Amino acid sequence: MPREKQGKQKTKGAPLPVVSTLQKFLKTYEKHCVQTQTSVCPAIKRDLKASINHERILRKFVLVRPDDSPPGILPISLEPLLMTVRDECYMLGREICIWGFQLSNPEIARLALLLESKGHTPCPFTTLELIDCKMDPWSLGRLGQALHLSSLHVLVLDYCKFTHEEIESIFSGLENNQRLQRLSLRYCGLGPQNGPRLGSIVCHSAIRELHLGGNYLQCTGVLGLLRPLAEYAETQGKDQLVTSSPDTRNPPQLLQARQRGSSTLNQITESSRAVTVKTTSGKKRKKGIFVAV
Repeated sequence: MPREKQGKQKTKGAPLPVVSTLQKFLKTYEKHCVQTQTSVCPAIKRDLKASINHERILRKFVLVRPDDSPPGILPISLEPLLMTVRDECYMLGREICIWGFQLSNPEIARLALLLESKGHTPCPFTTLELIDCKMDPWSLGRLGQALHLSSLHVLVLDYCKFTHEEIESIFSGLENNQRLQRLSLRYCGLGPQNGPRLGSIVCHSAIRELHLGGNYLQCTGVLGLLRPLAEYAETQGKDQLVTSSPDTRNPPQLLQARQRGSSTLNQITESSRAVTVKTTSGKKRKKGIFVAV
């Protein structure tokens, strides 16, 4: 009798946890779209299905308006996605990117509540991108309030045009923010008057990377931005020399050390594309600040 082939047969078992989680997420998202009378975002659905097929975690959600939406189709909204993240307690996402939307007050209110979430179900997202989005003054003010309590590490607001009063709503949420590390405000309509304010915010926050390309800071705005950074770096360096000096009874040596420290403290390299400020502060978060203008 012919010998039966022996081998490991593939058995179709239960789906992996990540697969079942994403399948449930997609089903809930589609349900919320029906309830809110909005359309499913094709990019969100495509990314969810791709992650399900490849059995991988979906970390980044991209909400983008299709270029060829036929007339009569229900609009795409941010709310169903945020409702799904909340209802499914989806803690695996890290980035949420929204491109080219006119965001309503209810959408921003729900986003702000998610960013402020703490305790048992904290907000999972550490990166927020709002690119070429339009928001009214109330929405900007509410978003600024949420930034105070959020756990965001990266905030991108490229191509969002702001007036001086509108950008102040965002700046107020960045004051003394000890979590945000990267801020991008490319092509946001910033002018020379915004330079000193930004410099002060960076000095008193955890921001280490600042992107400002495409604005109208001009020379006065760039100098206004750099001056607080240089002064802060020099102050931190002097404080470090004073606290670490073993011999305070020798003023000439201390003075020479301060002069040497001051000469190497601020290394400011300027070009048409970037400005880098390096400090010798004892705080790790201020080891280097990169500013691209």
